[in-house]
Formats: sequence, C-alpha cells, structure tokens
Amino acid sequence: MSDSTDPGDPRLVRRLIHLYVGLALYGASSALLVRAGLGLEPWGVLHQGLAERTGISIGVVSIIVGAVVLLLWIPIRQRPGLGTVSNVFAVGLAMDGTLALVPDVHGLGAQIPLMAAGIALNGVATGLYISARFGPGPRDGLMTGLNLLTGRSIRLVRTAIEVAVVVTGFLLGGSLGAGTVLYALAIGPLAQFFLRFFALPAPDAGSRTVAGRSPRGAILPR
Repeated sequence: MSDSTDPGDPRLVRRLIHLYVGLALYGASSALLVRAGLGLEPWGVLHQGLAERTGISIGVVSIIVGAVVLLLWIPIRQRPGLGTVSNVFAVGLAMDGTLALVPDVHGLGAQIPLMAAGIALNGVATGLYISARFGPGPRDGLMTGLNLLTGRSIRLVRTAIEVAVVVTGFLLGGSLGAGTVLYALAIGPLAQFFLRFFALPAPDAGSRTVAGRSPRGAILPR
C-alpha cells in the first residue's frame, strides 16, 4: 500500500518532510474553514457536531474519531502505515493549535477569503502527504478497504461514507454551507494538481514519479 521506511531510500527525509508538513497544513486548513464559518469539509462537519455536543475541542474529537475509524480497519483487513498513525494525531493537534492562533472573523469580506484559503491549503496539504506514500489516512483507508470488501466502486463507497458523515454531523450541530459545497467541487482538481507538483522521483527510475502510480490512499475522485 505504501513505500517502506527503508533508511537506504535516498528520498526518505523528503518523504518525511512531505508527510508531516502535509498533515500539519491539513489540520491548519480545517481550522481556517472553522474560523470562516461558511461550512466545513464532510468529516469536519462531523467533528464539529461532536465537539458541540461533548464540549471537547474539535481537534481532540478529530483524533478520537480517527482512532475509532482505524479500529474499523481490523475487520476489513487493512494495514496501517506510518502516515496512517501520524494522521490520527498530527491533524487534530495542528487544528487545535491553529484555532488558538487564528481569531473568529465576521462579515463575508473576511469569511470568503478565509474559506478560499482553507480550501486551497487543504489541496496543498493533500498533495504533500499523499506524495509521501506512507499509507492513507484512517478515513481514506476505510474507503479503500470497503471498496475491496464489497466490490463497489471507490466513488460509490466514498459518496456513501461522506453523505452519512455529513448528515450525522449536521444533525449534531456541525456547520454545513457554501464552504462544504465548494470544498467538494474543488478538492479533487486541487489535490490532483498538487499531488503531481509535489511528486517524488522513484528511487530506481529517474523519469518515473510517485504520482503516476495512482496511490489507492488518495482521496481524489475516481
């Protein structure tokens, strides 16, 4: 599912940088969408709804949900990588850290640019952490695992999961709005662009790139 952490890999340091910078930026981008107040990405809607109900910070909720989803990998026989486990903790910590630094904004003149920045940064982050090839995040691995288990298409499985997540999060009080729709429309093209932009050369063929392998852990539409 992912490249190994072989210390002999000359790309290892760059891959680790891509992974952890990408995960940190992913958490930061989610926090910007929270501060924009115009709607969150699908899993963000669920995390915010749970945070509203429990009083726990949204970053900690993200960590808890990620851990629970990772447990669901056991019956569907998915194998986590370094990136999978790192995703559980790094995104939530970066999200809470960014929320502590970025204040609430008011008025569409500030909300719209912040929303756009959050979506664009999410695309950058996705390209970085997927190009590292240390394994998919827990939520993406659930999607690919169910695809293999049921034989249903990635598109159908992803849609079913995200609709269920958004509806549940909205009913719990999560923010659903224009930002949610724009995220759904923009993240595929953005992530595809940045995945190619940050692609690392394969160790045994200078002209081949990681992006050309179409990693199953990617969240890009299929």
